[in-house]
Amino acid sequence: MERALNSPVPLSKRFWPVFRTIAIVYVILLLGQQAGLEPGRIVREMTDNPVIIVQQLIVGLANAAIITIVALGYTMVYGIVESINFAHSSVFMLTTFVALLTMSWLVNAETKAPLWVAIVAFIPAMAAGGLINGLVERYAYRSLRKNAKIVGLIAGLGMDFVLQNIGLQIGAFGKLPNAYPNVEGIKFLKILGNQNASPKSFPAVNEFFSGPGIPVNVLEFIDPHATLRITPADLLVIITAVVLVFALNWFVKNTRSGKAMRAVAQNPAAASMMGIDVDRIINLTYVIGGALAGAAAVMFGVYNGTTSSSIGATTGLNSFTAAVLGGVGNIQGAALGAVFIGLLSSLSDQFISSRWTNAWVFMTLVLVMLIKPTGILGTEGGEKA
Repeated sequence: MERALNSPVPLSKRFWPVFRTIAIVYVILLLGQQAGLEPGRIVREMTDNPVIIVQQLIVGLANAAIITIVALGYTMVYGIVESINFAHSSVFMLTTFVALLTMSWLVNAETKAPLWVAIVAFIPAMAAGGLINGLVERYAYRSLRKNAKIVGLIAGLGMDFVLQNIGLQIGAFGKLPNAYPNVEGIKFLKILGNQNASPKSFPAVNEFFSGPGIPVNVLEFIDPHATLRITPADLLVIITAVVLVFALNWFVKNTRSGKAMRAVAQNPAAASMMGIDVDRIINLTYVIGGALAGAAAVMFGVYNGTTSSSIGATTGLNSFTAAVLGGVGNIQGAALGAVFIGLLSSLSDQFISSRWTNAWVFMTLVLVMLIKPTGILGTEGGEKA
C-alpha cells in the first residue's frame, strides 16, 4: 500500500498537459493562416492605427454587455437545477418583440423615439420575460424534474421550437394596419412589416443621433476632433449590464430569497427540510432569468436597431458559450466569458475575417475546456450562484 502511494507519476502523465497545449497552439497557427490569422499583418495594422484597437475594444465590450445579461439566465438556472434551459434564447427573442411593440406604441409607429421611451420599454420587456420563463418552468419543466436530466433537456428543446414559432407568427400582425386602415389602435403594429420572418426595425432613439444615420460621438463634447467614437448606445448597454450584474450579485448574496436560492443550489433536500419552498425558489430563478433576458432584449434592440424571429439562436449560442467558458453556474464567470467572447469577436471581425469569427470563438472554447474543463472560474463541484 505504501509503495503504491509513493510510486512516481509516469513522465508521460506529468508532461501530457504541456504537450497537449503545444500541439493545440501549433494546429491553431498552422490552420489559422487559412482563416486569415497572419500575425505579421495584424501587428502592422495595429501599430499603424492604434485607435482602431481601442475602437474594437469598445464595440466588443458593448456586445459583451448584451451577451452577459442573457448568459446570466443560463447560468442561474444551471446553478439551481443543474440543467440547461434551452428555451431561454427564444424567451430573449420574444421579449425583443415586446420591447419593439412597446416603443412603437409609445411613439405612435414613428421611426424615431426619445430616450425615455427606450427606458420605459425595459418594464414590459422584463415583465414579459419573467412571466414567459416562469410559465415554462411551471408547466413544462416542473413535473419532469425528478426524471432523468435528458428528459428535461428534450422538453427544453421542444419549448424552444414552440416559442420560436410563436415569434415567427408575431410578424403576421404587421398586416393588420393595412387590412384595417381606419383603426387607430392597431397602427403601431405596422412596424412588424408585411413578412413574418423579415427583420423588424426599432425606432431610432433621437438623443443617440446628430443627423440621419449619424450616431452622436460622446467624445466630441471633450474633443471636437476626436477620432475615437463612443456612442450613447455603447454607454447605455455597458452601464446597464454593469448595474444588472452588481444588482444580481447583491440580491443573491444579501436577500432572503437569494440565500434560499443558494441553499437550494447546494442541497435541495436539506433546504426543503429547513422550510424552504424549493419549487417556489426554482420558479423565482426562472422568472429572474427571464426578466434579465427582457432587459437584454431592450439593450439589443436599441444597440443594433433590429430584431427578427431568428436572432435568439445566434445570441443564445454566444451567451451559452460564455456561460460554459466562464464556468457554468457562476455569475462572475458568465460575465467574464461574455467579455472574452465579445472582445475576441470584435477583434476577429476587424483583423481576421468575420466569416471565421465563430470558428475562433469555439476553438477557444475547446482549448479552455481541454485545459480547464470546469471553465475559467468554475470548480470541480460546480460553483453555484
